[in-house]
Amino acid sequence: MGILERIKQPRDLKTLNEQELKLLAQEIREEIIDVVSANGGHLAPNLGVVELTLAIHRVFDSPIDKLIWDVGHQTYVHKLLTGRQNEFKSLRLHNGLSGFPKRQESPHDCFETGHSSTSISAAVGFAKARDLLQEKFHVVAVIGDGAMSGGMAYEALNHAGHSKTNMIVILNDNEMSISHNVGALSTYLCRLRTDPRYARSKEEIEQLLKKIPRIGDKVAKAAERAKDSLKYLFVPGLWFEELGFTYLGPIDGHDQLLVEQTLEQAKQKKGPVLIHVITKKGKGYPPAEKNPDVFHGVGPFDKETGAILKKSTVPTYTQVFGETLCRLAEENPKITAITAAMPSGTGLNLFAKRFPDRFFDVGIAEQHAVTFASALAFGGMKPVVSIYSTFYQRAFDQVLHDVCLPKSNVVLAIDRAGVVGDDGPTHHGIFDISFLRVIPNLVFMAPKDENELQHMLYTALRQEGPVALRYPRSVGQGVALDENFKELPIGQAEVLREGKDLTLIGTGPLVYTCLEAAEELRQGGVEAAVINLRFLKPLDKETILHYAYLTKRMITVEDHILAGGMGSAVLETLADAGLKDVGIECIGYESFVEQGSISLLQRENGLSVEGILQAAERLKILHRVREGRNRG
Repeated sequence: MGILERIKQPRDLKTLNEQELKLLAQEIREEIIDVVSANGGHLAPNLGVVELTLAIHRVFDSPIDKLIWDVGHQTYVHKLLTGRQNEFKSLRLHNGLSGFPKRQESPHDCFETGHSSTSISAAVGFAKARDLLQEKFHVVAVIGDGAMSGGMAYEALNHAGHSKTNMIVILNDNEMSISHNVGALSTYLCRLRTDPRYARSKEEIEQLLKKIPRIGDKVAKAAERAKDSLKYLFVPGLWFEELGFTYLGPIDGHDQLLVEQTLEQAKQKKGPVLIHVITKKGKGYPPAEKNPDVFHGVGPFDKETGAILKKSTVPTYTQVFGETLCRLAEENPKITAITAAMPSGTGLNLFAKRFPDRFFDVGIAEQHAVTFASALAFGGMKPVVSIYSTFYQRAFDQVLHDVCLPKSNVVLAIDRAGVVGDDGPTHHGIFDISFLRVIPNLVFMAPKDENELQHMLYTALRQEGPVALRYPRSVGQGVALDENFKELPIGQAEVLREGKDLTLIGTGPLVYTCLEAAEELRQGGVEAAVINLRFLKPLDKETILHYAYLTKRMITVEDHILAGGMGSAVLETLADAGLKDVGIECIGYESFVEQGSISLLQRENGLSVEGILQAAERLKILHRVREGRNRG
């Protein structure tokens, strides 16, 4: 039996000796590599926190002590140590273990995460609740240096330092978030990592003071000033302590015993403590150490070689977006590109290489990215902001107030729209239609395929005022790309198929599902019109109403939540026109969607040919199709 098999709960770690802990760390890395190579997942972040997680669980008593993981994609080790070994092979699979902390999964997951920079805020909340209820336990937040580029982290640091409550923040510094970190904070942390003079000099002064038998108040204050002087001499702007935190570090995050000693020291301190830990992303697996950005979030791969398993030769929407933007930027020197710590994920790495002076990675700071883009536009540039749909939720106020209200010439590229697969509910982009279509002054588009995507981006960059463009994570339809761009007429839907019995209205790639369903319906004698509702704002009400009058039955299909989505917009249009006799079925998601492959999740929620046929049956029209099939 391996050592890992003996660990049923975190308390079992406390019985292990140093050699057993090293063997356990090796077993954990092997288990994570085995599972992630098969299922995909966040490999490099988890390999980098093995010793750190072991140390945390040996020093603290979860679930009594509260452990909060920022973003949460680095919790695979935590899951293995908290009674979930038997389920670990189901990681990120449908109905399996989540790739992120999940309260319903384990009492050791005290706070659900998935978005960045939230852990310190949550830690302050737990600590204050503890104090108010006069309970006694420790609260620990683990946050990466990349997440520290998010403004929410500083709001929480400010509050924690002011409140002076007992809590511990572990800054896991691996010099990366998903891509290489940017900004002044990254430079500052680098100085802390690489300059040993401050820690050495501070220790020497403390040792000197200890040798003096008695120190009067004046001498003590002078000594404290001397320590502060050295602090600011060798490490300018050490503001963690100025915020009210006791700062410990930096220390080697792979020296488990040192980490444990530091954690024990932190437990004895009063008030908030920040421990600065240096780790290596991808530790213990050479391919991930060499390419931590590639192995941050990775699909299935050959664990022996690290080679990513062969993908489709059809380009993704993200790739087409990035390549199209580069082509357009060649012709227009005013085009700029902005992302929030996701240059590779958004396809802007191509733009960054070709136009470095016009590319801006602002770190995990979506709010800043959008407002920054608005000012760039008013300054004469043509900015394109590419952010995942789920992360645009964090910048709603900026989109509304700083972009749409003043009619700023900003293009909002919304990547990962719709369900995204195995990352689950925190990452599905199924709310953007709802929260964007309510905002005035915004043009909102969704392409049915990669060819339409390039034309939409071209169209967006030719408009005055804000434009949003949503597209999915998946590969395209495999259609040919037109050599020349064309401008699409704003607000005009595309009728792809005529019909007199039923109207199918789709948006995005699900338009092709509607076309397949229409062909199935035709075989049963039902002629279904198919509309590509490519403009979600402004809505082509004229086309919608024409086919509502013509067919009297409609089905809307969207990779989005039903409340406030495209179907809601169609229903509003019919209601405003006083059409009460039109039968309509809306297909989409009704609540948060769990993890699973994109195709599986869509099928489960009726976003398939069969789902459309079932909706047609509910409209009392499909019986002819069923009868036709039976006769066949």
